[in-house]
Amino acid sequence: MASMRIGIDLRLHAYAPGGISRYARRLARALTEVISPEQLTLIAHRRERDPLTLPGARAKAVWTPPHHPLEKWSLGAELLTSRLDILHSTDFIPPVWGARRLVVTVHDLNFLHYPDYLTAEARRFYNRQISWAVMRADGILVDSYATQQDLVDLLHVSPKRVTVVHLAADERFKPVADAKVTPVLERYELGPGYLLFVGVWEPRKNLPGLLDALAVLRGDGVCPMLAIAGRPGWLYGEIYTKIQSLELQSCVRFIEAPGMDELVALYNGASVLVMPSFYEGFGFPALEAMQCGTPVVVADRASLPEVVGDAGLLIDPDDPSTIAEACRRLLDDPDLRTHYREAGIRQAQRFSWRATAEKTLAAYRAVM
Repeated sequence: MASMRIGIDLRLHAYAPGGISRYARRLARALTEVISPEQLTLIAHRRERDPLTLPGARAKAVWTPPHHPLEKWSLGAELLTSRLDILHSTDFIPPVWGARRLVVTVHDLNFLHYPDYLTAEARRFYNRQISWAVMRADGILVDSYATQQDLVDLLHVSPKRVTVVHLAADERFKPVADAKVTPVLERYELGPGYLLFVGVWEPRKNLPGLLDALAVLRGDGVCPMLAIAGRPGWLYGEIYTKIQSLELQSCVRFIEAPGMDELVALYNGASVLVMPSFYEGFGFPALEAMQCGTPVVVADRASLPEVVGDAGLLIDPDDPSTIAEACRRLLDDPDLRTHYREAGIRQAQRFSWRATAEKTLAAYRAVM
């Protein structure tokens, strides 16, 4: 097979530099380990302040923003001169044209499972796009078997059209010396034994349920600090109302948009990473925490059991008492924390960006 010209859609990073944009940029870097960088075209929006550059790869700056009502047509028009064999739409919405073959990554279908957790505008947008996207795509990638099953059950997509490609954590997430951790904890007034949440502050992450669990712990005489790291999403006002109603102001620290070094330190300093989400397409924070050697408590839903395996404690996100009990077990038992620390490190070693790139490349070749 002749060398493929592959376009990677990186436009989302200019607007929402979260998990999906991190996935797209990290995938592009990993692909250069398995193919010649000259085969890649990195597609960024013209407003991008921090465009990804890879030696040898082509750069394509476009005007079409992600999630625009006309992007299916305008993006394809902007890409026609690139003569791409594959266009990989990393946030699931492909254009009508623009490449010989179109591959999409569907990260999750939370907007179908939990439509009330989105704004009305976002709900209308995603519902209009998803059925068309999976019908139009020549290849469909998903981050987990859970999302593959969702596509089969909710959109009646043949499982033969869907390729599961697990993601990986950045290599910078690892155990680090106390000297790198202590200054960050002092900056945010965090001492030993704190709980950590990492992610966008939005309803599907179930932060109100985590706060209810924190109140249960305090009522039982256990009063750990909770560090909430990430950034505000949509419909996040309930979090502040819940903190006030439960009188937890002294127990919670918000850490908005921490840098990479800060985040590594926060993982390393935490006794437990808690991820009580109602739905996750993959669950980067759980894997990042395990890679740092931090025990994890995660919801028994969607992809999280798949990512964590038997290396963490599973809870019912609808029942704050189960969240509280899992956290209490780890906080009270150093031997149990050591067990899950070691198990988490082993589990995290099963995931690598090299494997992600190889499986993605195989999916590209399968549709040519």
